[in-house]
Amino acid sequence: MAQVRIGNEVREYPEGTTWLEVAGEYQHFYENDILLVRVNGKLQELHKHVRDCNLTFITARDKPGMSAYQRSASLLMLKAFYDVVGAERVRKVSVDFSIGKGFFVEPSGDFELTPELLNQVKAKMREYVEEAIPIMKRSVHTDDAVELFHRHGMYDKARLFNYRRVSRVNIYSIGGFEDYYYGYMVQNTGYIRYFDLIPYHYGFVLMMPQMSDPKKLPDFEPQEKLFATLTESSLWGKRMDLENVGALNDRIASGQMQRLILVQEALQEKRLADIAAKIAERGNVKFVMIAGPSSSGKTTFAHRLSVQLEAIGLKPHPISVDNYFVDRVNSPRDEQGNYNYEALECLDLEQFNGDMLKLLAGEQVELPYYNFKKGVREYKGDFMRLGPTDILVIEGIHCLNEKMSHALPKESKFKIYISALTQLNIDEHNRIPTTDGRLLRRMVRDARTRGNPARETIRMWPSVRKGEEENIFPFQEEADAMFNSALIYELAILKQYAEPLLFGIPKDCDEYLEAKRLLKFLDYFLGVSSEDIPKNSILREFIGGSCLNV
Repeated sequence: MAQVRIGNEVREYPEGTTWLEVAGEYQHFYENDILLVRVNGKLQELHKHVRDCNLTFITARDKPGMSAYQRSASLLMLKAFYDVVGAERVRKVSVDFSIGKGFFVEPSGDFELTPELLNQVKAKMREYVEEAIPIMKRSVHTDDAVELFHRHGMYDKARLFNYRRVSRVNIYSIGGFEDYYYGYMVQNTGYIRYFDLIPYHYGFVLMMPQMSDPKKLPDFEPQEKLFATLTESSLWGKRMDLENVGALNDRIASGQMQRLILVQEALQEKRLADIAAKIAERGNVKFVMIAGPSSSGKTTFAHRLSVQLEAIGLKPHPISVDNYFVDRVNSPRDEQGNYNYEALECLDLEQFNGDMLKLLAGEQVELPYYNFKKGVREYKGDFMRLGPTDILVIEGIHCLNEKMSHALPKESKFKIYISALTQLNIDEHNRIPTTDGRLLRRMVRDARTRGNPARETIRMWPSVRKGEEENIFPFQEEADAMFNSALIYELAILKQYAEPLLFGIPKDCDEYLEAKRLLKFLDYFLGVSSEDIPKNSILREFIGGSCLNV
């Protein structure tokens, strides 16, 4: 008999009992399906057998549960697509990137992607959901996996496995359709009840529910500017034969990393110069307003953009929005009663708009300085007057929100959205979430500049993401320009800095699961030294050694 502690209750189960059977006994306590279990701090799928442990149930309201749902839905979609179209007519189906709360999928082959075809695929997916087909898992030798995916025409996976350090890999299948995923799956297709396929540009979007409401599909919201930016990065990766981790590892192994770094940095510099040229062409821009999520490299971007603006004859001046914070005692609080420094109401909007209007009118203004120790705004004789070629470069999380600069003429503002939108995926079916790259960036920077352990960065990340969802992402389509700060080589660099920090997270803490996942993720990459990274690179903001004041 196995003794299983579930909360304050201890139950005994005979050998051979599965977690699926145990979950069935407790499902009525949960609003959403139990998808995985946490056994003594480690995730397990429901087909595993019971043993002595402390047990926690995982649903789609938990990040590991939602990730398992998304992976399983992707596998279900691929199985249905290949069955409807015919495997012999499919060249490739790539799950490229996240867009509009869904995954953009790009299929190619000897067929025409039509709404009618997508409806057939959806119908086939629903058929498989009704049949509750088991999602099978088997372990094979890495060499056999390479041969297997060559036969299936999934060459990205074969390329990836050439660099696997472990001798075996797990293969998942639905009704004989086999694929590889880095992470756990749900028990059977009957769990995958909520999905949709929506035609979009040259592919379609696989819509799935969100953790906040696992039983409801969100509305698809087209994001044309973001899509164009992501597509541009994706096309560049294709031209360079750098769409996935296996291709990057090939470059590293063949000694081409230095050249790749130079090319990628040159591309970013060109995009910076293009944005500076657009600002100058407008002729009447006085306020360059920059916003983006955490660890996008906003500070380095603002410095480098200022250099480009100066190079074409303008005089850029940085303005910190933080200096317009209201006094701390007047700051709004969140539902826990803590000061909410990310709320728009933290800013003295009338003072900010008043000062900016005076500058726009050619008047002299004394700019404030916010004393974060005292929590008050002070004045220290920082006077400014704008001349014909002067331009303000303003960075802050609310800069894209029109409410922040409501009094300023629209033609005087140029809004820029910046984010690290990685164009690299693990393989054609395993995408790299952009949030993973930003989390690793922040983890490395926090440890270096603040002495914060990786555990603390992981712990606070959900609240950081919540602030982004509320204050940044809703306004990204209002930007005049978008800048992708992701560097295609950066995860091979960050690996060296992040792995020791992640290994330092104790196994008995809540953050260990995420640390373990990130370590497994980084294991796909060959590591590279940072010595060839230019001193003005955005990556230097996180790993150190920048020549800029970041």
